[in-house]
Amino acid sequence: MIYLRSFKLSKVIERNPNIYPDYVLKAIAGEVLVFDRITVLYGNNGSGKSTLLNVIASKLGLPRAERMTSYGHSIYAQRFLELSSYRLGQDEQERNIRELPKGSRYIKSEDILYEIKKIQQASVLRESMVYEQRNGGMSKNQAAEYESSNAFKKQLDNIQFSQEKYSNGETSMAFFEENLQPGNLYVLDEPETSLSPANQIRIAEQINELARYFDNQFIIATHSPFILGTLHAKVYNLDASPLQTAEWYELENVQSFYQFFKQHKHLFE
Repeated sequence: MIYLRSFKLSKVIERNPNIYPDYVLKAIAGEVLVFDRITVLYGNNGSGKSTLLNVIASKLGLPRAERMTSYGHSIYAQRFLELSSYRLGQDEQERNIRELPKGSRYIKSEDILYEIKKIQQASVLRESMVYEQRNGGMSKNQAAEYESSNAFKKQLDNIQFSQEKYSNGETSMAFFEENLQPGNLYVLDEPETSLSPANQIRIAEQINELARYFDNQFIIATHSPFILGTLHAKVYNLDASPLQTAEWYELENVQSFYQFFKQHKHLFE
């Protein structure tokens, strides 16, 4: 399912190098990204892939999108969002989609690390669980009521049990298994965080399956060669100018891995 068909970035860019997000996205100002079931935004550090994800998530109003107006120069950030636009896709009957599925989410690498930290630090576990609910939209009174519920106690017990049972990577895998539900759009920032190569391939295979059989759409920022090589995805190379698509094996980061192992090939023979 294609819930989000395309996204057009603002073509108005300030020359001041301190204006956010203009200075990060100036190389792709005015570009239009057309999405498939799985679309990857690839780029090295500083390419703007995470900023671009946040712009998309903010414009779509997805939960957990960072407030761009909190970076200073809020008038420019707001203008950038207002001058960016998007087009939703069509359903299986070729009818225009009017809104995104309610369960659609923006999941950042920080969310995964936060989940790991939450499990590892039992002393702040209760507070972090309440904070998570408030961050997800609960009012103060609703959060207080939730904290006193049996559901909260059960979740607390489960997480405390997981503290001893799971490694960081296993926690990450459990996080995705719990949060990636059928029939939604997911915007994922570096899902490879804390995952071994084997688990990176495993999560990429799950994403392929969710996109093909369970009506999910994914927009993913990554430079992991294991995820890039496993996903059945359209790949935008943010390091290229002008913006263009590429095959995963053409990308610089993947080529670096290839050259490294090629140089040490004799050790594996």
